[in-house]
Amino acid sequence: MALTPLLQQWCQELNETISISSFLFSSLLLILLLIALNFFKGSKKLNLPPSPPRLPIIGHMHLLGTLPYKSLHALSQTYGSLLLVYLGRAPTLVVASAEMAKEIMKTQDVTFANRLQTRASKSIMYGCRDLAFSPHGEYWRQMRKICVTQLLSLNRVHSFHSIREEEVMGWIEKIRCASLDSAPINLGHLFVHLSSNIISRCTLGRKYEGQANIKRFGELARSAVNQFGEFCFRDIFPSLGWMDVLTGFVKRLKDTSEGLDAFLDEIIEAHRSYKENYDQPNKNCFIEILHRLQNEGMMGMDYWFLSLLCLRTDSISSIMEWAMAELMKNPTTMQKAQEEVRTVVGMKSRIDQDDMDQMDYLKCVVKETLRLHPPAPFLIPRELTTNAKLGGYDIPPRTRVLINAWAIQRDPDLWDRPEEFLPDRFANHPVDFKGQDFQFIPFGAGRRGCPGISLSVIEVEYVLANLLFWFDWKLPGGVGKNLDMSDTFGLVVRKKVVLELVPVVHSPESLK
Repeated sequence: MALTPLLQQWCQELNETISISSFLFSSLLLILLLIALNFFKGSKKLNLPPSPPRLPIIGHMHLLGTLPYKSLHALSQTYGSLLLVYLGRAPTLVVASAEMAKEIMKTQDVTFANRLQTRASKSIMYGCRDLAFSPHGEYWRQMRKICVTQLLSLNRVHSFHSIREEEVMGWIEKIRCASLDSAPINLGHLFVHLSSNIISRCTLGRKYEGQANIKRFGELARSAVNQFGEFCFRDIFPSLGWMDVLTGFVKRLKDTSEGLDAFLDEIIEAHRSYKENYDQPNKNCFIEILHRLQNEGMMGMDYWFLSLLCLRTDSISSIMEWAMAELMKNPTTMQKAQEEVRTVVGMKSRIDQDDMDQMDYLKCVVKETLRLHPPAPFLIPRELTTNAKLGGYDIPPRTRVLINAWAIQRDPDLWDRPEEFLPDRFANHPVDFKGQDFQFIPFGAGRRGCPGISLSVIEVEYVLANLLFWFDWKLPGGVGKNLDMSDTFGLVVRKKVVLELVPVVHSPESLK
């Protein structure tokens, strides 16, 4: 009988233990169930854009040729205007329609507002602190505002007309002298030097002194542009970044970056010395504006402004070279453009801004050049910052985006005879390149559109007008020689073979 109380107590404790265990087990089961439900909910299959079969590790890189915009266009024709490819492990959305380009660069512009930061951009552009590559935010908005309102406004660009006129007329005289020997002129190099002189005077208020400095500047600018288009292991396979050391890419980036730094330091110091010893330089030049802004406390004067403008030299000179090449390939168009320019200018010895405003067909020539050979990359880069819906598909964050401007601007559904050089298509046509017509985006569009459109186009139009007014042009090999129109892929798509032409003075008496 004495064991009964103990047995009752033991049974009571056992029941309490079982109750507690049941509670803990039930709670644990509930937690696991919630985790499972959350897992299955989070792992809901995304509706991703179509994608070709890919290989392990390299993804779709084996499908890209030496001209990726053409290879990606061929894939888009098979899989659709929204195409997901993997460059290494990095998901990359390829966009090949004006409708989707508008969705990205206008409707969802903030979502797609960032630019991909590569090893080259971080090295050359001061850790991506420049306007082109810095992340979208207050810092970027401040830079953009200064560029648009202070540096590259239309009034500011027009104020540089005397600089353009003086530099162009200097080169016209050199071409006239060279024409006496009927020798071909390397127009590719001429355009680089001419653009360098104009940019340097707009930037610093004066030219770089000496041919050695001009050559050095051109080589540095071209090296930087080339390196933006080079293959980089770290950008595609982060764990293999050390391979960039073995290939010499890191050293080339370092040499270019240090070269640009040293060059910019020298010319800025020379500018300061010039101010101390001579009259006040042009107050409209960019470096003076930046000094003034710095003194007003708006922002410090960093060299990324100057480096960005230095890189503009290559894109502007490239447009000029492509325009002249297309005109040579299309003699009827060349004749029509020359007749307009010469009719407008008449017997005057200089082409002024009022003349330029009357050259409607020349403007069509420039537009058609920009359609076939845009100065911005054929593959306009963006990067997604968060989840997005596009064309009914789910686009995950951190997806890289490439808008294939080459495909859009040659889309037969948007352009009649898209592969042909037909400036007349723009006559009395409202389509423009300022970012509102997404079938024509040579300078990009939206927040990340190029702020230097006016600077580029006005310079190109003025240089071409003078070349067409003062000279007739011949191919070195004669009329029957084929003109090589192949291009090279990079940040700026240039002619693979530099354009050389023989100038023939049109009106010798008017040059006296």
